Amino acid sequence: QVQLVESGGGLVQAGGSLRLSCAPSDRTFSMYAMGWFRQAPGKEREFVATISWSGFSTYYADSVKGRFTISRDAAKNTMYLQMNSLKPEDTAVYYCAADSRRGNRSRGTVDGYDYWGQGTQVTVSS
Repeated sequence: QVQLVESGGGLVQAGGSLRLSCAPSDRTFSMYAMGWFRQAPGKEREFVATISWSGFSTYYADSVKGRFTISRDAAKNTMYLQMNSLKPEDTAVYYCAADSRRGNRSRGTVDGYDYWGQGTQVTVSS
């Protein structure tokens, strides 16, 4: 069964940085659009960032624009989320996602993806 495995979460002080990684278990994911979402306690899962299969197109939620950078390394078959200037409100479980289906669809909603990782906790202390 294909899996997406996140890593890199942890506890950091406000203003600090973390880099999350997402490593698919199958190299076919290099051909899929991928994204990052997050979910704080008691809240719905929300979009953070997305990247095209080529890596040339990226899009961010307004709340993270200018602070987070999404990227992917085809040779390592890994997607990243570099998070800088972290704020306490960034605290959440972060999930990576991929869309293996044909056709265009919105990448800013959970319906835009059919594969999900188990999540990694990010906690930002004030």
